[in-house]
Amino acid sequence: MSFAARLAELIGEESVSGFARRVGLSEALIRKYLKGSEPSLMKANQIAMRANCSLEFLATGCGYLYRQAEVVDAEALKLSYETTMNETISNADLEKLVSMVSGYQYLRSHKRPDGYLDKEGMSQFLNLAKQITPE
Repeated sequence: MSFAARLAELIGEESVSGFARRVGLSEALIRKYLKGSEPSLMKANQIAMRANCSLEFLATGCGYLYRQAEVVDAEALKLSYETTMNETISNADLEKLVSMVSGYQYLRSHKRPDGYLDKEGMSQFLNLAKQITPE
C-alpha cells in the first residue's frame, strides 16, 4: 500500500480541507500527497501526531494505524484499580473498565476543535478492538 493510500485511509470520510486544517498543513499539500508525492519526515511526523496515527503505519504500512495511546495495558489498569480502590477486580469488570478507558482515550484523541465527540467512531473502534483481541 502506498503512502497516498495510507493517507487516504487516515482521512477516511473527513473532507480533505478539514483534515488539512486538523493537521496544520495546506489542502494543496495534502492533495499533492494523495496524488503520490511523499512528504519529508518532518511533515509525515506532523500528520501522524496531529491525526493520532502511528508514524510507522503512515510511513510503511506496518504497525498500528492509531498510536498506542488507545491500547490499554490491562495489567497496569488492574493494579491501579486495586491499589486505588483497595479491592480486587473481577476479570469481567476489568474487561468493562478496559473498554471504558479505551473509549475515553479514543474520544479524547479524536475530539474536534468545536468540541464534537464522535460516539459512532468510538463504537466502531471498540467493535474492531473486540475482533482483533485474542480470546
